[in-house]
Amino acid sequence: MLSIIIAFPKIEDANNIRNILVSGGFEVNATCTTGAQAIMVANELDEGIVICGFRLSDMMYLELNGYLPRGFEMLLLASPQKLLDCADGNILSLSMPIKIQDLLNTLQLMTYKYMRRKKKDNDKPKDRTTTQKETITRAKTLLMERNKMTEEEAHRYIQKTSMDSGTNMVETAEMILSMM
Repeated sequence: MLSIIIAFPKIEDANNIRNILVSGGFEVNATCTTGAQAIMVANELDEGIVICGFRLSDMMYLELNGYLPRGFEMLLLASPQKLLDCADGNILSLSMPIKIQDLLNTLQLMTYKYMRRKKKDNDKPKDRTTTQKETITRAKTLLMERNKMTEEEAHRYIQKTSMDSGTNMVETAEMILSMM
């Protein structure tokens, strides 16, 4: 689950943002007044978004961003003048005063990107074990000897058969070895 941390020097500002997000359907994990607090909370969580102002009582937004654990993104809320000084392309920003709908839409976009990235990471194929690689190699060798295929043709045959039958390449290779 995506975690949200709000960090502003004034607790009233942090609570106002939290109330807006909660009413918009988001769950806020913590509100902080210092960068150190935000970092401490972020280290306890897996990944998420830190929404913060330009300057906290103990550090600037850029310093906070540098200390955040991997997997956290930042949404900076600052005046248009201060946003001109922001050079980091990895930090999303909204100009103050913010419109509630702009804030909610930006967070929805960030959440959507997070979910897509998470799904993409989960969909990556796992590395094959040595035994699995050997099974595929034996099946390719058998196809090359019996059907006079090149190594590339044998690989493509196993790959296409695997996709057509809805099995992975190792299972297909095992079927080829058992049939021949």
